[in-house]
Parts: sequence; structure tokens; C-alpha cells
Amino acid sequence: MGIRHEAREWALQFLFQSEFNREDTVEEGFRLFWQHQDEENSSPAPVISSEERSRKKARLFAEELAKGVIEHHRDIDARIIHHAENWDIGRMGTVERNAMRLAVFEMLHRHDIPPVVSINEAVELAKAYSSTESAKFVNGILDRIRKEIDRPARDPSPAPPHAESK
Repeated sequence: MGIRHEAREWALQFLFQSEFNREDTVEEGFRLFWQHQDEENSSPAPVISSEERSRKKARLFAEELAKGVIEHHRDIDARIIHHAENWDIGRMGTVERNAMRLAVFEMLHRHDIPPVVSINEAVELAKAYSSTESAKFVNGILDRIRKEIDRPARDPSPAPPHAESK
């Protein structure tokens, strides 16, 4: 499993958990989340330094994604609602909703990631944590959102001059 895929899984899990466990701050939420991850994945074998570096990179990317979704959730949700014909966002499954949020955040704010990669990752997360039908639902909505975004679908594009550097 790649670093970014693992990070997206963690970001999805964090966002899922955040909908049910409201911590005082995002930082406190992540502290508890990582503590739980460490407890779940503890092994007697020593961690090799390259594995440790990869894990740190994945954690940083997961936090960037989740914090970005939280920061931009109004705009992200508005886009999802606009393209989810006859669907209230509150009625969508928590996995599907948060997988789409991650992909929309990436499409809007991570210009180094091609939109089709973001969509594919969200579809794979929906398959893994929900169902094939959910993955089709996620794919349909995200593809409609992708079409309205002024970016190449398959190539990373340079960040616009006014975009935040990440």
C-alpha cells in the first residue's frame, strides 16, 4: 500500500470518527486518533527507519487532508450537494460523504494531484469501507464535480498564483 493511499485511509477514518466524537480541537482529535492507531498497530518487531519515515509522511499527509476538509467543508459540501441530485448530504453514508469530501478537497486545493487520482482513491475507499454500489455513487458525483473544475483531469497542474503553497 502506498504512503498516500494509507494517508487517505487514515484521513477518512479520522473524519468518520470526528462526526461521532467531537473533540475540543482538531489537534486533540488527532492526538487521540494516533494514540489509538499506535495501540492497534503495535508490534514487537522494531520499526525500520525508512518505515518510520514513510509512516511520518503518511501521517502528515493524512492530517493535511483532514484539516483541509474541515477548513473548507462549507464549499466542499456545497459542491457535493449541487451535484448529488435529490440527495441530502445528511442522508448519505458517512463513508461516502467523507470519501467525496477528501476527493473534492484534493481537486480544489492539491494541484499536484490529478483529479482522476483523487476520484479513483475515493472510489477505492468507498469499495473498501462500504460497497460497490456506494463506490458507483461516489464516482458519479465526483465525476460531475471534476467536469466543472478548470483543471486537466489526468495531469497535475501548476498551482494558480493565488493558491496556498502546500
